[in-house]
Parts: sequence; C-alpha cells; structure tokens
Amino acid sequence: MTEIFITDIQTKIQAKDILDFFKANNPDLKINYDLDETDNAYPCRHTVLRVEGNKIETQSILTAMQNLGHKCEI
Repeated sequence: MTEIFITDIQTKIQAKDILDFFKANNPDLKINYDLDETDNAYPCRHTVLRVEGNKIETQSILTAMQNLGHKCEI
C-alpha cells in the first residue's frame, strides 16, 4: 500500500527532521520526500511525502505532521 501526502515542507533540513521522526516511530514503513514542487506557496506548490507499507495509519501521520508544526493533506 502507498499513501501520498502533500506538505508545506520547504527545505532539505525540515524534510530530514520529519523523515527521521517517522522512521524512528514507524520503522516498518518506507518513507521519502520529493522537494521539487516548492516554488509557490502551499497547496499549489508543495512537497510530496510518500509512505509505503503494509499498514499505514494516515490519521496518525496527519496528526503528527500537525503536531510538528506543518501542514499536511492526503
């Protein structure tokens, strides 16, 4: 199963921090970022958080992103 989220992450440092957080808390998931869509403001231009795994708890990911101070949508 793959779930795609759009986020307001703008820098490689922010992306690395988010990836480190999710990998530490969800080691069974494969998670990566695409930072190529960052020229304009969210949501028109956005970054893509791609999550792959057998069981993806989308609401947990959305809540964690919000708690970390970032916008995130499926």
